[in-house]
Amino acid sequence: MSTATLEKAPRAAVRRTPRGPVPTVLRLHRTALWIWLAFVAGTTGLLLWLHGPGADVAQRALDTYGYSGLIMARGSADEYSSWFYYPDTLLTLGSFAIALFAGGPLIARELESGTAQLAWTQSVSPARWLAAKLAVPAAFIVLGTCLLTVVYRQLWSAHSNLLIAGIGPRSLYFSLGPATVAAPLLGLALGVLVGLAVRRTLPALAFSGFAYFLVYAFRGNHWPFQGRYQQPELHSRSWAVTSGGAKIQDPGCYDDKACIAQHDIVRFSREYLPSSDYWPRQLLETGVLLALTALAVALAFGVLRRRAAG
Repeated sequence: MSTATLEKAPRAAVRRTPRGPVPTVLRLHRTALWIWLAFVAGTTGLLLWLHGPGADVAQRALDTYGYSGLIMARGSADEYSSWFYYPDTLLTLGSFAIALFAGGPLIARELESGTAQLAWTQSVSPARWLAAKLAVPAAFIVLGTCLLTVVYRQLWSAHSNLLIAGIGPRSLYFSLGPATVAAPLLGLALGVLVGLAVRRTLPALAFSGFAYFLVYAFRGNHWPFQGRYQQPELHSRSWAVTSGGAKIQDPGCYDDKACIAQHDIVRFSREYLPSSDYWPRQLLETGVLLALTALAVALAFGVLRRRAAG
């Protein structure tokens, strides 16, 4: 093999290596990316299970004894109502994890190790570096949370009738929507801002988590955020169907088969009624969260300019 051929081979290999801030972010944080994809896939799987096999026992209890059957149910039927809320908890924990990741591994660790400063002295400006750090995670966050929110809303539409009335269904109904996507974006922006300000990995992790905890606590207790006690009542209605196909009010027979036979009931049904307050409150909360996200991003670029200039 000639010398010219040997020289061309490594050059071709170098050209095939992706360069630029975006491929660099993907390469440096591929473990976090795989964890996020696994989180989205696992939570989606849980939602699909709740949509299908998980709902079977509770649905039979509702069909047989009505809403009273769900209240009295033991085992799989009442456990289903608890499992219904777990994906919402996972989404909240995911937002916390995003804030921690943004403050620590994404930003502070590179500043602490000098990796970021080395990139700035080469072909990547500080602004481009930060833009890539924000844009790449934000894209995966939006795609993942949009998927989870859509599947979760479909689950609500199909099986919210299996939930015991109270604070839980109301809180879930008013929290699932665009705000579900905006909340982790705010966590990302806060984490990046804290990471740039602190520039030390462990302190950045602590302060990022604390900052997002303050946001979470504020959302839970102040209007227009969709805290547990901040939503209007979510009304529901129950009815029974006779052997002739007529709809009648649920007589509340519980498991009294004689009562059910007396009213000639063959099955029961139930639904939560939509609230006219949902979209106004949801869009207002989403707007506030996005405005706070934009403010945090602007402050992050301001801190970066001062750091780079110094």
